[in-house]
Amino acid sequence: MQQNSFESLLNILNYKFLSLPLYKIVLAFVVLFLFLVLRRAFTLYILKFFRFLVRKTKTELDDKFLKAIKNPLRFLFVIAGLYFFFLFLEVDYAIIKHILKGLLIFDIFWALYNIVGEFEEYIYKGLGKFGRASREFVSFIIKLLKIFIVSIGIIALLQDWGINVTGFLASLGLGGLAFALAAKDTAANIFGGIAILTDNIFKIGEWVKVGNVEGIVEDIGMRTTKIRAFDKRLIILPNATIANSAVENYSRRDKRRIMMRIGLVYNTPIETIKKITDEIREMLLNHPDIAKDESLLIYFDQFEDSSLSIFCYFFTNTAVWKDYLRIREDINLKIIDIVERNGSAFAFPSNSIYFETPLKIER
Repeated sequence: MQQNSFESLLNILNYKFLSLPLYKIVLAFVVLFLFLVLRRAFTLYILKFFRFLVRKTKTELDDKFLKAIKNPLRFLFVIAGLYFFFLFLEVDYAIIKHILKGLLIFDIFWALYNIVGEFEEYIYKGLGKFGRASREFVSFIIKLLKIFIVSIGIIALLQDWGINVTGFLASLGLGGLAFALAAKDTAANIFGGIAILTDNIFKIGEWVKVGNVEGIVEDIGMRTTKIRAFDKRLIILPNATIANSAVENYSRRDKRRIMMRIGLVYNTPIETIKKITDEIREMLLNHPDIAKDESLLIYFDQFEDSSLSIFCYFFTNTAVWKDYLRIREDINLKIIDIVERNGSAFAFPSNSIYFETPLKIER
């Protein structure tokens, strides 16, 4: 009875499905499953042990390196499992070999891509040794490195499939020329982005004005720069446009200018005008928020149509918009007090109408 059962099991295992014995198919799936189990065990025990070790060291280099290669290492078990899976299935097709080799190439360049991302801070410090480098410029370099890694990876995959990339591009002929012309603007934008970063024109978070566009810089990309307008619109400008435009960077100033005119009524006496002018000048010279190292000009300089005009030109010690408004409000209130205290008043546009009385002729 047992012998018959054993023979029946052998017959089932030797049953051919797609010209392969059933036991080889079962064995292939079992091996694949075992590699997935090993992958899980590697994650739970081996990687956990290495994480424990690197935490004991004083440097963060090993922590970042382990974090970068963790997932590519885990993916190696999938590649190995697939390799033995097809090996037990006796699949010897060239396309399978190319797929497995392609997965291995992908895994290698995946690890390199992650390493660049993890060591961004160290790249920033390394570039800083050769001169001042902004974080935006380092971010731009990181993007270029990642694009380079992805490009080399794609070329390696194409070469593995027998595609000569150089010959392929050369064979495009007119199509390649059309592609080059289409990419001209892209290249101009990339070089424009490099010019923005290397010249340190502006940084993320700064208030700038480019042509008619004004707002806060949100992102400096390889092709475009994103500016958030004050009405919350997101404006995207090509880097080539910015590189060829006049850029006003309001965040780089350390002071703000106040320029205004004070119009007094025409019946203000000369002595009162002099006194008001002197008191305004003295008030500004003693004001703690007014820049004393900048021009401070307070002069009665014009006869306006409806007023005697006093010109005021000075700077605040801060460029912060909120503080600037607070200072300007305080100064305006003090000027009102000075004018009213001296018995004068502010002029406003007015017209005088004169009526001529006709002469009476006696008869």
